[in-house]
Amino acid sequence: MNQYIHREAEKRLQAWLESKKVLLLLGARQVGKTTLLKTFFKSYKTAYLNLDAEVDKQFFFRAAPLDPISALVALGSPEILIIDEAQRFPQVSRIVKSWFDAEVATKVILSGSSSLDILDHSAESLTGRNIKLYLPPLIFSEIVSAQSWFNFKLGKKSLVGFSEQLNSLLLTSLAFGNYPEAVTTEDKPLYLNNLVSDYLLKDILQSGLIKTPELIRRLLLLLAHQTGSVVSVNELASSLNISRVTVTRYLDLLERTFVIFRLPSFSTNPRKEIAKNQKIFFWDTGVRNTLVGELNASPMRSDIGKIWENWIIAEFAKKNLLSGNLKRLHFWRSRIGSEVDLVVKNIISGKIKAYEIKWSPAKARVKAFTNMYKIPVDVINRENFTSFLI
Repeated sequence: MNQYIHREAEKRLQAWLESKKVLLLLGARQVGKTTLLKTFFKSYKTAYLNLDAEVDKQFFFRAAPLDPISALVALGSPEILIIDEAQRFPQVSRIVKSWFDAEVATKVILSGSSSLDILDHSAESLTGRNIKLYLPPLIFSEIVSAQSWFNFKLGKKSLVGFSEQLNSLLLTSLAFGNYPEAVTTEDKPLYLNNLVSDYLLKDILQSGLIKTPELIRRLLLLLAHQTGSVVSVNELASSLNISRVTVTRYLDLLERTFVIFRLPSFSTNPRKEIAKNQKIFFWDTGVRNTLVGELNASPMRSDIGKIWENWIIAEFAKKNLLSGNLKRLHFWRSRIGSEVDLVVKNIISGKIKAYEIKWSPAKARVKAFTNMYKIPVDVINRENFTSFLI
């Protein structure tokens, strides 16, 4: 399956074309940002500059001192100007701001593999002038839609009769994750090992904020083994023999480079619920499994429950990113130990949905949350998950 996999983000790109604002496209390395942009805008007169490439960087900065109209003429008068790895140079956003204020016809996209700088500098310089679009790894529905047997006209109905294919896709996704190349390549373990060692940590190490790279790897390994458990910063600090402040800073770096995300606890009654705890999940289970050194697609592996919970919650988190972060994701735990794996609150309507995530189809006991909030808890398992994700 080497063809282009259509992305949900294309809908947001289409909507952006109707606006006059600068687009900030953010996401981890290798999630397909460049492929998405080049494919989507192939019918437009597009200029693509990668500021990691010396030639492109010099081309851009030679044009930058000119007045806005002349600068864009020097860049080829494109309809769409894509500036990739824009986070490398804070001055880029100020230059683009001057073009925007001059009301140039060219529409500009700033793309970056890290939010460490591009959001801090660009969002500040382009306040009120930007739209943010986050691109995560593929969501499962995108992978399913790319299958030869999937019928767009029938939608979900086309899944009927293909349970064997769906199960195979699911197990592969759980084991190797959803990075585009991890989905399409034949040698998935080789790709993932290269991704983790050569790409994933590149932004963190280039930031200059990490003095001992091995500490980050050890921290990631601890987090990978604690997937689905409440994470204690104090325990992490003790295990790594570093300060709590350093652990917190490293977690922030990992979050802002799209390796992990945090799931805070849900609470409206702190006396009965534990409100300060958090869980940490990986955006991609393939990355998590590579870190622990177990890349097999067996449903019998000992950590299948952990992977399943991470995978389902990451699917919800990725969908939320793509829709503009209009929901807040939490887990819930009472002081007497009752739990719900995922609580989703819509920040506009205030509506709350709750989910228990179980690999096996067996019933789960979730009465405590329903008794407290009068909200039913749906159980997501390997037999019914498509109802929630596709």
